[in-house]
Amino acid sequence: MQDDLTHTADAPSVVDLRSDTVTRPTEAMYARMRTAPLGDDGLDADPTACALEETAAAMLGKAAGLFVPSCTMGNLLAILAQVQRSEQILLEAQAHMLNTERGAATLTGAFLYGVAGTDGAMDLDRLEDALSPNASPLRTAMIALETSHNAAGGTVLPPAHMAAVANLARARGIPVHLDGARLFNAATHLGVAPADLAAHVDTVSLCLSKGLSAPVGAVLAGDGPVIAAARRLRKMIGGTQRQVGIMAAAGLEAITVMGARLAEDHDRARQLSEGLNALRPRLSATMPQTNIVQVDLGRTGRDSARWITDLDALGIRTRPLGGQRLRLVTHRHIAAADIDRAVAAFRTCLDGA
Repeated sequence: MQDDLTHTADAPSVVDLRSDTVTRPTEAMYARMRTAPLGDDGLDADPTACALEETAAAMLGKAAGLFVPSCTMGNLLAILAQVQRSEQILLEAQAHMLNTERGAATLTGAFLYGVAGTDGAMDLDRLEDALSPNASPLRTAMIALETSHNAAGGTVLPPAHMAAVANLARARGIPVHLDGARLFNAATHLGVAPADLAAHVDTVSLCLSKGLSAPVGAVLAGDGPVIAAARRLRKMIGGTQRQVGIMAAAGLEAITVMGARLAEDHDRARQLSEGLNALRPRLSATMPQTNIVQVDLGRTGRDSARWITDLDALGIRTRPLGGQRLRLVTHRHIAAADIDRAVAAFRTCLDGA
């Protein structure tokens, strides 16, 4: 079990802080995968995929679920199933769906409009302005939220904010979608069940392959008719996966077991932030709510590309967030010793500047 929570025996001597997508399946996942009942998900269904869909939907408080290859596809299907061409979707201006998943606009013909906000939460006055009849010639057909919020450093939307957005939307008959790629992280931070947060939205996508450690996949959940439409659309865009129960089995382990340990990732992120902030004033780090730390390099005299190269030479893998910042993500393969090693590497780079 210790290997599951830290390093596997054959893991490289690299501290990989690029993303929680680098997590590897647990031994329990492999065991489930080896014994999973299988069918054809494109014909008469795969029983393990059905079990995952039903379990995830229940955990999210929704009537139905759909297993898809990625959270990006889940978000896309939510749009395709609920938004018509030449209609508008309102999102926070730094939302992942807006700035990273722009293909949705090409495939759906919908217009994605960013509403400015703070810490990933849309300004409610600006949202209400964007919903006014004269704000746009396009009909607003969806409002999308994101929690935890990737670009805002893993911040978590306050439930009161989610409720306020839901009230604005429902008063106008507009569905609300939640990009919940890291929803379990958000729920862990707030100390609530994922369903408590999903209650504010009509559809929700959940990634299984980040901190939950499944090798691949996501679940889109919502009411029966929307998910039935999404299932038909999934086939049209190539998402049918045949004997997908092998992967769904890992997803079942992910949602029923792995969510309970995400607080450890959050603790590691806080330790990393505290260690890096001990190196002030030349660099500074955000104090994370979940498992993402952003590092400001503006006073170091070197851009993020140089930092990535120098840290990589010391066995620390990172990702840029623009030219003057790095994004560091903790996950179950990061141990306390890895945090110490990462902080030491940053110190070495500063001393050599």
